[in-house]
Amino acid sequence: MGTYIPGTKEEQMEMLEAVGLKDPEELFSEIPEELRIQGLAELPAGLSEMEVIRRMEELASKNRIFRTVFRGAGAYRHYIPAVVKKIASREEFTAVYTPYQPEINQGILQALFEYQTMICGLTGMDVSNNSMYDGASASAEALLMCRDKKRQALFVSETADPKVLAVIRQYCGGRNVPVRLIPAKDGVTDLEALEKILREAAEKGDAPAGVYFQSPNYEGLIEPAAACCQVIHEAGALAVMNVNPISLGILQPPGELGADIAVGEGQPLGNELAYGGPYFGFLAARRELMRRMPGKIVGQTEDAQGRRAFALTLQAREQHVRRERAGSNICTNQAHCAVRAGIYLSAMGPGGLRETASQCMAKAHYFCGLLEEAGLRRKHSGEFFHEFVTVCDEELAMAILRTLEDNGILGGLPLGRGEILWCVTEMNTREEMEQAAVLIRKAAETWN
Repeated sequence: MGTYIPGTKEEQMEMLEAVGLKDPEELFSEIPEELRIQGLAELPAGLSEMEVIRRMEELASKNRIFRTVFRGAGAYRHYIPAVVKKIASREEFTAVYTPYQPEINQGILQALFEYQTMICGLTGMDVSNNSMYDGASASAEALLMCRDKKRQALFVSETADPKVLAVIRQYCGGRNVPVRLIPAKDGVTDLEALEKILREAAEKGDAPAGVYFQSPNYEGLIEPAAACCQVIHEAGALAVMNVNPISLGILQPPGELGADIAVGEGQPLGNELAYGGPYFGFLAARRELMRRMPGKIVGQTEDAQGRRAFALTLQAREQHVRRERAGSNICTNQAHCAVRAGIYLSAMGPGGLRETASQCMAKAHYFCGLLEEAGLRRKHSGEFFHEFVTVCDEELAMAILRTLEDNGILGGLPLGRGEILWCVTEMNTREEMEQAAVLIRKAAETWN
């Protein structure tokens, strides 16, 4: 970070002199005296670089790192090629803010344009913005995109991630827009209930605007997405589909299934688990919805010499330009995380993404078979990608997770009532899965 080396005392005094000041305190003269902090007596003494590193290592040692992980539920451990960190760590990517000045930001603008292009290719949509805060906020923003003057009612399948549902309700609650749930049947959205609820809403004069569902859903099952979209469209509403981007290496993209808007958590695309963040959300839609989209969009254009160039476009949609008519309050994005995703997709290519998705699915089904042999049973029989739920006695479930943890393995996510949500990715080896199955079998035998 060469341009971020602090200035010397002499350089600071030169800068003050250039603006007609003698002391740094004069920079804050407009702030009333009673509002200023007087002195820095409570700040600890400064440390040397070596001491800071030692202190940070001491704090980091308190974290427990599991070498083997069978937990997902929205945040997934995948292999990240070394080139992702290498390129994303370049100063022009780590030091950039929103590139409003295209004449000095062509590099980051092109990187984000390429990211948008890849997201469109991945989701089968026409246009993408260049990222949202996270997958949950992207989901809420997408659902609110569906509303217009004639249609206001919003619906969410109860098979969606409950954390995302909470964010959707928070966003919609701020606009006094109720969110109604569509019940599940056999672990996936109940199509008959979906059709009935949308029809009844329309008959009551509350025309459906948008329906949100997730596939693979929270419990890992692949939803009947094409059938869902058909029912939603017959009711005159828009279909918002949340997807795991890695699954699109082998599953049909939302655009081909009939979805109008595709959203999701982008963390699996080249971003570390990082104890929960920062992550980013992707949002792509059909062309006719482009002007309703929140967030930044990079477009391709030409400069004064006719050369290919890039710039932020359609900014009249945004709250910092047209606050009173904007469809969203979002005013920034997660550009660095999106750039990492673009680098990851470029490095993996279609073949690499397909192989990753295939390994995730194959290994998850293999591990599921091992768990069933160990005495656990699946909650649902439907097809799944790389997550699934098992059921057993609640005390046994907790005993299993404790046994795994004692042996350096992070087991699935306990959902209560003896249910465990397991996740397998390409990072899990056959040996790890078989070791976990042996430990689970022993835990079950001991418990019985």
